Parts: sequence; C-alpha cells; structure tokens
Amino acid sequence: MAEPEVIHSWSAPRSLSTSLMYSFSQRDDTEVLDEPLYAAFLKAASVDRPYREELLSKMESDGNKVVKDIIYGPGKKKYRYCKHISKQRILGLSSELMSKGKHFILIRNPLNILPSFDKVIPPSFSEVGLGELVSIYNDLCRIGNPPPIIDADELQQNPEAVLHGLCDDLEIPFQSSMLKWEAGPKTEDGLWAPWWYKTVHKSTGFSSPKKYPQTFPLSHYELLEQTLPLYNVLKRHVKNKSSLLSSPLPPPDLPVPENAKLFAWIGDEILPREMAKVSVFDSVVQGGDSVWEGLRVYKGKVFKLEEHLDRLFDSAKALAFNNVPSREEMKEAIFATLIRNGMFDNTHIRLSLTRGKKVSSGMSPAFNRYGCTLIVLPEWKPPVYDNESGIVLVTATTRRNSPNNLDSKIHHNNLLNNILAKVEGNNANADDAIMLDNDGFVSETNATNLFMVKKGRVLTPHADYCLPGITRATVMDLVVKENFVLEERRISLSEFHTADEVWTTGTMGELSPVVKIDGRLIGDGRVGPVTRKLQNAYKNLTENSGIPIPTYSES
Repeated sequence: MAEPEVIHSWSAPRSLSTSLMYSFSQRDDTEVLDEPLYAAFLKAASVDRPYREELLSKMESDGNKVVKDIIYGPGKKKYRYCKHISKQRILGLSSELMSKGKHFILIRNPLNILPSFDKVIPPSFSEVGLGELVSIYNDLCRIGNPPPIIDADELQQNPEAVLHGLCDDLEIPFQSSMLKWEAGPKTEDGLWAPWWYKTVHKSTGFSSPKKYPQTFPLSHYELLEQTLPLYNVLKRHVKNKSSLLSSPLPPPDLPVPENAKLFAWIGDEILPREMAKVSVFDSVVQGGDSVWEGLRVYKGKVFKLEEHLDRLFDSAKALAFNNVPSREEMKEAIFATLIRNGMFDNTHIRLSLTRGKKVSSGMSPAFNRYGCTLIVLPEWKPPVYDNESGIVLVTATTRRNSPNNLDSKIHHNNLLNNILAKVEGNNANADDAIMLDNDGFVSETNATNLFMVKKGRVLTPHADYCLPGITRATVMDLVVKENFVLEERRISLSEFHTADEVWTTGTMGELSPVVKIDGRLIGDGRVGPVTRKLQNAYKNLTENSGIPIPTYSES
C-alpha cells in the first residue's frame, strides 16, 4: 500500500465525466473514485437530492477527511483518478486538494448540457457549475499549475486522439483499453447512479455525436446566455491534439504581437479583443452598410481628428443614417479606448459607424431600430508600407466605382471593389494596385491616393472616382507651402509610367514612395527629392499638430 499519484478531473454536470471515469477505470494501473466530495457538498449546501439522506449516511461528509484519507490515502495502484463536479469544491477544504496531484478540466458547451438537465433536477447557474469551473482554472494557474482542458464534444468526435493528448499532458502512458468498457452498472458507481447514469450504462465506449442536435428548450435561454461566455473562456485554452479536430489553418502570427491583447469599443462599451464582436444582425454584417475612418496617433495627439469626423458625419448623412452619436460622444469613445490601451503613439485607429443592429435580417433600413453601432479599433501599427526604399504597384483590371454607381466620396465599408483590385495586386506580388476610372484615366490605388512629379510639377488625379483623402488634402497643402507647382487633372497611366517621382498617400502609410509601376522603373528607381522633402514636411506636421488625448503626459 502506497499513496498513488492522484489525477483530478474537474467538470460541470452532463459533460461525459462518467464516461471518462469509466475510460480511466479500464487502465491496469488506475483506480477511480466517483465524486468523493459529493457528501461533503450536500452537507454544506442546502440543495435537495432524492438520495440525500442515504448518501450522507453511507459516505464520508467531512471534506478534509475525504481529502486526507480517501483522495490522498494509500492505494494499491500507481494512479488514482478522482472524478469531481466543480460545485463540490466547497469552502474550507484543505489547500492540498488543489496543490497536490495532476489536474485537468473537462468542459462541454452548455447548449448541449441544458436540454438534458431537467431529467433529475431543474438547471440553475450554480447547478451548471461553469462559474466554479473557471474559478478552478484560475486558482490552478495562480499556483503555477495551469491544467490542460479537453472538450467533451471533441472527445465524442475523436476519443482516441483526445485521450492520447490528455495522457501526454498528464505525463502518463496512453492505453488502448481506455476506449472500451462493458455495458451496465459498475462497481465504482456512486449510489446516485440510478438517477443519473441510465444512458451511460448502455454505452460501451464514447458514442459518436448525433448528426443533428435536439431542439433547445427556450425556458433555458437566459441561463444559456449567462453560462456560454464562461464556457468560451475555457474553450480558448483547449489544445486540439488531432488534425481531425483542429482548424486546417494554424493560428496565424500577428504582424504586431502586442496587439494580441487590446481593447476595442463596440457600441457603448470597451471589450477585450476576443470579445469585441458585433451582432449577426448588424448592418455591417448584413450588407457592408457602414462608414469608416482611419486615424493615426502621434505622441499623445490624434492627427486630423476633426477632419476625419467631418468626413464620417458626411458619409453617414449621405447614407441617411439615423440616431448618429454626437461628435463629442465619438471623441470620448476614441479617447477612452486609447487611454484604456495605453496607446498614445505609433497607433492606428479603425473608426467605424454602422447603421446599427436590425430587428430582422434584410436589406431595408426600416429594420434598423436600435441606433448606430460605433466601433473604435486601435492597434499598435507603424506605417504599413516601406517608406524608405519604396513600394511597387501594378495596374488592376478592376475599375474604380463611378459616381453613377456608388460615389467614392462616401467613405463606406462596402470595399469589394477595392478588394478585388487588391487581389490582383497580391497575385502580382505588388504592394498595391492602381485602379483606373471608366475612361481609362488613373484614379487611385485600392487603398491610397496617388501623386506624381514631372519636370518639377506635382500632379494628382481629380477626386471624381476616388476618395478625396484627408492625407491627400494635407499633402496638397504641403506641396503649395513648399513652393511646388500643384496641378489636379486627369492623368493617364502612361504619364505615371514615365513620371520622375510617384508616391501614395493615406493614413495607414503616410507618404509612400513608388519605385516601380507595371515593371517600369519610376525615375531612377530610387526615392526622389520632392518625395523626401514632402515626407519631412509631413513628419513635422504630425509632430506639431493634432487633438491631445486627455491624461496623456510625455513624462
């Protein structure tokens, strides 16, 4: 007799925990305990069970005695598997319960748990136990023992792969015997088995999930809303061990890793990145029915904030938005989000205003009765182009929208026209793609406005088919201030091919030199002097102007 190595399984009810206990009981090196803390829980809690008195009379109800003498008492096998239901971790238990042994967490979507709950007792937040399961996870992480998490629904889909992965995490050998067991009651069953285990007693292994789920009882809908976020918190930490269960794509690396943990403003609240979502009924989802602006933050100031808000309000008015937030409300949302993130420099903001959530899916704005949805998405983001060595452009076959179709002066989120051109640019391994108007003249790129220099004169296309950018207007002012001749007119593609210098302008990239278009070198293929001079002038402007962020101090 010696003290076995204890494996603690923590779960909410109805999560295949009994099947998993049966699985471990098939191992030749493991003994199992079915909810050893159940009597202690019933003694401490004022909950009713049909077997309450019998359980209290036959099972040890002193929780600390259970921990010392039963869970961590001597045994005959190498491992002892303890099946725990999360709510049975009552106050006052010895700290050894959590600090000793190996722990893992078994979760299941409450959408799949709640429909079967009424068979014995009605469900409630405490009975479902997901809140305590999150607390268990946090406590184990706090003491430096973060537990592996497995999902019951994935266990059903591919039990061998999930069990292999769990055994690896617990640092115990996998045994194929874990996949099958005899049908019927088991000697390790708790005395509550006749009430709870009827279905699992019919099983001989982990049954495949049903192709279609059962209808969800709407009487449990509010409880589902309360518990599902807790399940999702734990779900993010599940490690899929099988390619059959995991996404076909690996988790991508972020361009700026620091953006993995950021806060965004959605509607009227600030949320962490993974929780920052809009409704499937929102107009931006239903039809790209939204307007947006790109803002950049320099040394505690938001550059050209008033100008961007002017254009946002113009766009919203052109699209006949109702119940638009006020200018001050938008500013407060922007400032609050930046301050919450500690983002005061080298930051880009995607500011969006959707027509709002609909009462029913459909095209008609008459369904929009909730007011607009404001989104403030800040990211740590340096200029996205190579502004030192220059970028390469190609010309897209996709033409820029005509004002006859969708006026580009409305800065809307329906960007498929631009995205199709960007696809062409990506396929050509170029940084961006030039878009022409219906008559074949240059309009802009898929994301930026264009300028060129020829014999000392600075030219830019009319903003007939393109967005009249804020950065474009700023650079046009700088051109005049730096005593260059500025000409705004129709410009053909061949004029850009033969230009002395070309650059793009936009909030995301500032002034980006273009060194090659459609395989033709621009000038001598290097950044030209006019471009450099205007880049410096723009840099000086960003350093000395903008709307200050409240509470920011350079010190």
